Amino acid sequence: MTAPLLRADHLTRHFKIGGALSRRMLHAVDDVSFAIGEREIVALAGESGSGKSTIARLLARVYAPTSGEVYFSPGDGAEPAPLSSLRSRRARLRYSGEVPLVFQDPFASINPVFRVSHGVLRSLKLHRHELSGRQRQAEAARLFDVVGLDGGMLERFPHELSGGQRQRVGFAQALAGRARLILADEPVSMLDVSIRIGLLNLMATLRDTTGVSILYITHDIASARYVADRLIVMYAGQIAESGPIEEVLADPRHPYTQLLVSAVPDPRAPLSVAAETDQGEPPKVIDPGPGCRFRFRCPIAIDICATITPELTGAGAREVACHVAQSGAEVKAF
Repeated sequence: MTAPLLRADHLTRHFKIGGALSRRMLHAVDDVSFAIGEREIVALAGESGSGKSTIARLLARVYAPTSGEVYFSPGDGAEPAPLSSLRSRRARLRYSGEVPLVFQDPFASINPVFRVSHGVLRSLKLHRHELSGRQRQAEAARLFDVVGLDGGMLERFPHELSGGQRQRVGFAQALAGRARLILADEPVSMLDVSIRIGLLNLMATLRDTTGVSILYITHDIASARYVADRLIVMYAGQIAESGPIEEVLADPRHPYTQLLVSAVPDPRAPLSVAAETDQGEPPKVIDPGPGCRFRFRCPIAIDICATITPELTGAGAREVACHVAQSGAEVKAF
């Protein structure tokens, strides 16, 4: 990994559920630490409800963390500064331009009343005060060209574009604020399979040509392998395993990562039923007690898994939160 652009330390977000007198808490994200380097695409993978989107909203400052801190490098070789220190409106506005969100639904993320140029021009006016009106129009056309759209599409309305084209408009809006880290929350999950590869190629191209980093949130291991440099696997609000994506997928050490990999169909092999061996209860994230949260579905769980929460440890770039894997035993659950 290159020099950290963003670092999350022990990031936690809990939500109160129930009535006014209720003390029940939903542990959406629990004690999560990771880093994203310059010019790096990091895939954050896991099933629905694992906390992936909550992390994106914590990084985008939509939610305030219950505890923990996020550090972001201002550039020019300066040390990363905590987001809690962003007091002024100018500082918060700069951060929102440098760390924008690209949402999952391309049909709901663009205002249908305005032409598609509206969002890009508004972002340019908000984050780049030095540009005149004519310069903003020229820059908007350039950004459309960067994301693979014709400049003439600026005058179209959202209903005149396909889902893939609308998602490209979302990336153009993100780039308008001089983005350094794009938080892409499942940007291809609602698109046809035939056009997903184009968006994945776009993310790789943006990384190579503009130097932007990307946090690619997905539940699709296959697409993550295609585009990402590193993989972070989440389960029930905690990180199960992380490391260089080829190493993790070639030798998954956490049983949950093995389950995800076994569920990816291999066109060269006969139909596999390995993923169908997954049994047990869904993860408990409302007032969970100590212990591994995957133990109810894990076929190799041992006694310590029920009493002590495994910490994310490892050697080098590979880290895993599994008592069995940390003991040195061979882990082959699925």
